[in-house]
Amino acid sequence: MEDICEGKDFSFPNEETKILKWWETAKAFETQLEKTRNKPEYIFYDGPPFATGLPHYGHILAGTIKDIVTRYQSMTGHHVTRRFGWDCHGLPVEHEIDEKLGIKMKQQVIDMGIDKYNEECRSIVTRYVGEWEKTVVRMGRWIDFENGYKTMDLKFMESVWWVFAQLYQKGLVYRGFKVMPYSTGLKTPLSNFEANSNYKEVSDPEIMVSFPIVDDPEGASFVAWTTTPWTLPSNLALCVNANFVYVKVRNKFNGKIFVVAESRLSELPVEKAKKVMPNGPAADAQTPNSKTKTSGGKSKNTETYEVMDKFPGSSLVGKKYIPLFDYFKDFSDSAFRVVADDYVTSDSGTGIVHCAPAFGEDDNRVCIENGIIKKGESLIVAVDDNGRFTERITDFRDKYVKEADNDITQAVKDKGRLVKSGKFMHSYPFCWRSDTPLIYRAVPSWFIMVEKIKDQLLENNKQTYWVPDFVKEKRFHNWLENARDWAVSRSRFWGTPLPVWVSEDGEEIVVMDSIETLEKLSGAKVTDLHRHYIDHITIPSRRGPEFGVLRRVEDVFDCWFESGSMPYAYIHYPFENVELFENNFPGHFVAEGLDQTRGWFYTLMVLSTALFGKPAFRNLICNGLVLAEDGKKMSKRLKNYPQPSEVINDYGADALRLYLINSPVVRAEPLRFKKEGVFAVVKDVFLPWYNAYRFLVQNAKRLEIDGFGPFIPTDQKTLRCSSNVLDQWINSATQSLVHFVRQEMDAYRLYTVVPYLLKFLDNLTNIYVRFNRKRLKGRTGEGDCRTALSTLYFVLLTACKAMAPLTPFFTEVLYQNLRKVCKGSEESIHYCSYPEVEGERWERIEQSVNRMMTIIDLARNIRDRHSKPIKTPLREMVVVHPDSEFLDDIAGKLREYVLEELNIKSLVPCNDTLKYASLRAEPDFSVLGKRLGKSMGVVAKEVKAMSTADIIAFEKAGEITIASHTLKLSDIKIVRGFKRPDNMKDDEIDAAGDGDVLVILDLGVDDSLVEAGVAREVVNRIQKLRKKAGLEPTDMVEVFFKSLDDDKTVSEQILKSQESYIKGSIGCPLLRAEAISSNAITIAEESFHGISNLSFVITLARPSQ
Repeated sequence: MEDICEGKDFSFPNEETKILKWWETAKAFETQLEKTRNKPEYIFYDGPPFATGLPHYGHILAGTIKDIVTRYQSMTGHHVTRRFGWDCHGLPVEHEIDEKLGIKMKQQVIDMGIDKYNEECRSIVTRYVGEWEKTVVRMGRWIDFENGYKTMDLKFMESVWWVFAQLYQKGLVYRGFKVMPYSTGLKTPLSNFEANSNYKEVSDPEIMVSFPIVDDPEGASFVAWTTTPWTLPSNLALCVNANFVYVKVRNKFNGKIFVVAESRLSELPVEKAKKVMPNGPAADAQTPNSKTKTSGGKSKNTETYEVMDKFPGSSLVGKKYIPLFDYFKDFSDSAFRVVADDYVTSDSGTGIVHCAPAFGEDDNRVCIENGIIKKGESLIVAVDDNGRFTERITDFRDKYVKEADNDITQAVKDKGRLVKSGKFMHSYPFCWRSDTPLIYRAVPSWFIMVEKIKDQLLENNKQTYWVPDFVKEKRFHNWLENARDWAVSRSRFWGTPLPVWVSEDGEEIVVMDSIETLEKLSGAKVTDLHRHYIDHITIPSRRGPEFGVLRRVEDVFDCWFESGSMPYAYIHYPFENVELFENNFPGHFVAEGLDQTRGWFYTLMVLSTALFGKPAFRNLICNGLVLAEDGKKMSKRLKNYPQPSEVINDYGADALRLYLINSPVVRAEPLRFKKEGVFAVVKDVFLPWYNAYRFLVQNAKRLEIDGFGPFIPTDQKTLRCSSNVLDQWINSATQSLVHFVRQEMDAYRLYTVVPYLLKFLDNLTNIYVRFNRKRLKGRTGEGDCRTALSTLYFVLLTACKAMAPLTPFFTEVLYQNLRKVCKGSEESIHYCSYPEVEGERWERIEQSVNRMMTIIDLARNIRDRHSKPIKTPLREMVVVHPDSEFLDDIAGKLREYVLEELNIKSLVPCNDTLKYASLRAEPDFSVLGKRLGKSMGVVAKEVKAMSTADIIAFEKAGEITIASHTLKLSDIKIVRGFKRPDNMKDDEIDAAGDGDVLVILDLGVDDSLVEAGVAREVVNRIQKLRKKAGLEPTDMVEVFFKSLDDDKTVSEQILKSQESYIKGSIGCPLLRAEAISSNAITIAEESFHGISNLSFVITLARPSQ
């Protein structure tokens, strides 16, 4: 193995760059794919991003998750094809071209030519591919860009056609209407994303309208509230909430009778009694249709209204009412009646909603569900593409709807149906391109019958495995539970055209399932499936020439339909790769953000269920949102986050990868991104890991320097037979690491791996390396040194292989050096098989070592409390625990490590837990107080009076009856206090415990221990001077001691009595200063004063050559 630099000089980003170059030269990714070519397939679906924007932390996070899982699967014996995908069609692309060309109206595209417009779109879809590839590669992700798929590719689009054709043949496609945000300026519907991007504060009308109830004996009227008077001409129903209480009330002043929700009675207009004028008749009561102030508050409005009756909303269902206008009188048989739905709320209006199914999504749904209108039939939309009323609305024909509000309000007033009117300010959506107010309008669309397969969707969801599972069980399940038929067509230009050809009379429909079918039926040659290549293609009618030709409908697919078709389209199924697909469907793994529960995850599930009756995937990881440090959304404008390139250049991609997956974001929770958090990963994970690796390399080189020959690791079978307890422990701990990481990776729980790795590395450096320094440095003999070094070698090698999927760069750096002493090793760590659990896992020894570290921590706490530093030797420590096996380990195999670490001369095991402990019972008032009430005082008194024997019996039985109350273990706190021996003072003995083990230290001063303490101080100064001089552990020097005291006998006595300890600690004898050769080269020298009342000079020197 080659020499390596100190941790402070190791640049993680620079080393990663070197590895990237090596991977490229060695064609590492391609080689891995070739080596696993005959292994079982592991199918991973990569959700396609748009390349019209640059990658951000959300993309980096998802990419990291995907890379970790696919690397792991490759190392566990699978062939994992990884092809990058690009979403090329739809809104983001069209928007950029519209801005570039100044296009504001649909007609402008037609005027310039769909061919020119689409080619403009095509020209920008790969604009940032280079930047994406640079970022993805720099993050260490192995994925094929060269053979990536694009949704605009001919083969991909043909498979999308096949998917739609299959659904059509299954009877799952129909043409109907969908209420969508509609821009009258652009004459096109917008997506919800577009509709939410341009809100303005505007003043709009709000009116209450009466709807007389047919055959009501009191002549009562329903009262509905609306903020869109222009929708009233299209009213077909009124909707109540079946669970609300409604009231029939009489106006005390004019006798009018209204029906509203009881909780909204206060919203009816308030009127005052007539006043007698001094010089004339009484003033008129306020007219009911005048503008009035809302009463606000919780008033029941009893001054104006008398409650005549109360009844549930369910009792109103089916009641007929007199329509406001006659424009839809041909619907009278099914319309103008009351229906019920939970979308009616009590936080606004009157508790009665007027329904115009052409202009409200819920209105449309409720009217279909209640048979007011029928799904799929030609819904009458009485507003044209320009936002103007059609001829059906005779009184307002050709009037722009938003400008008709006042006229319609006046018409309602003229009919005597206006109950109340006013204005209110609110936030309203405007078209982000034409800046005109949006309306909700039913537009014709092609639908997939999702509701028909809802039960199967829910069943298929149960067959999938999600991390975290609550997203599947709650968020996604609820979304499927409420799934509606999916409108998959859009009135756009740049997208995959619907493969639907329709005759002029609408009677004949042909859906193409392939290019071959289109060419066969039309006689045309097809080389591209975009609109400008196929819109002109016609098909002769099968009924004969007299029926003309079939033409393609103008719509294109919603881009979500394309991405949902990805499992089939990216491999051009069923036209190619039939065996590959059919043997490996559903796919094994997908991963994206939480927002995709309503996006890609949903469309994948819908299409796979409709096509094959199966889910599209088996395993899914859903990540949360990466936010700025202040908890806000990351914003380029606000510059509230560090650029990814900056973080990678400072700390490396591996650190960023671990930071992201060791965070709540992998559990679908938000992460507040902090650059300092990435640095903490370097400091807490990579530097300790590197230092353990460096310690191995240094001491392996030492063997050669000392003339023992090069380091060749001992075979693992032999190492498993090592009698050294810490060898046994670290080998077992390493197998536990492999077992745990395998278990968690197989369960896709990435977020549990890093905390476990942190603990493992901490144990490796602070237990194995620290407690084995003498062995690793060769001070216990060559054979023992080689055993310890070989153990450390295989532990590091195994840990690197286990962590390779998570930290591909750092593990490759270490592996490339480690493999030099291991014949037959793979060229890259990523070609290696993932470690299997081999050899015995000694749970007992792992537990004993963990307890040993607890003992050491507790003893240190006692020392700290009494200002007794580790340098001060103590006489004795007692370890109290009921487990005799553990006490055997501590007093046997682990004894020397405990004593040396704590500088204690004797360790005494004790399994009598009461010898040094007193037991006291305390009632848990927080648990018992509410339950026992007045009996608490009596019970508490008896609990506190429990004897030690009572407490022991209670702990054994698990319950006790006091004052006729049965108390469990959770009801009583057992407090264990240290019982100091009668003849000992506070400063002579003390104890500490953690509820499991009790540690007792004898703090008394013993003159015989002082010399050992001074020796530790001398050794400490020598080691610090070596470090100050920049010496490596492998640098051999002579060390000289010179006393500066008048009485040198004290130091002489100490050096003599502690000679063995000092030599073992510094690796060479401590020589007297007078023995230094006159031609020796002094490397460092320093004087020390007042060290345990001694003054001396330490000299480090090398003999002259």
